[in-house]
Amino acid sequence: MKNVEQIFNEFLERYPSLSELSDNIMSAYDLICDSYDNGGKVLACGNGGSAADSDHIVGELMKGFISKRKLSSEEMGIFEGIDGAEHLISNLQGALPAISLCSHSALMTAFLNDVEPDMIYAQQVWGYSKNSFDTVIALSTSGSSKDVVNAVKVANALGINSIGITGADESALSELCTVCIRLPETETFKVQELTLPVYHLICEMVEATYFD
Repeated sequence: MKNVEQIFNEFLERYPSLSELSDNIMSAYDLICDSYDNGGKVLACGNGGSAADSDHIVGELMKGFISKRKLSSEEMGIFEGIDGAEHLISNLQGALPAISLCSHSALMTAFLNDVEPDMIYAQQVWGYSKNSFDTVIALSTSGSSKDVVNAVKVANALGINSIGITGADESALSELCTVCIRLPETETFKVQELTLPVYHLICEMVEATYFD
């Protein structure tokens, strides 16, 4: 499997226009690794296409992306004596804990209806993140989506790091996030076109750090 440096260099060859974002991309990678090194998790949120990206990020972290992520001998030992252990062991994969805050429809619609729509992600950050080593990934092409911004405000109050992925303009997220990756586009669909390769890169580098 490729190492982090190889993965990153190949990315820059494919997307030379994003080379100016190298420092922030690597800082985002470092924050996520710091979370996992300390027993934390990733929480991702966004609206519309960014909600789909949040789900996508979680999918790449929670199961094998490039690596098969086979269980270690120690992990396999957990299933000793359990009926069907071989099937469980052969199909489980190493997971990097992550939650998409966009996927809880009952909670979201209840909170939207009963409290305030712009607080649906903030409430989840408040509920999930009692571990100060969690990381919030906040996706917004404008960088100003109120519900995403409020989630980061709660993260800041809890001392939790946050990674913003936005368009080129300065925004609330670029001011509030620990690291903000400002992609060099401003039109929504063009920002979204660059969002996917960036989070794929980060997920691949994180995976290469923890799995063979």
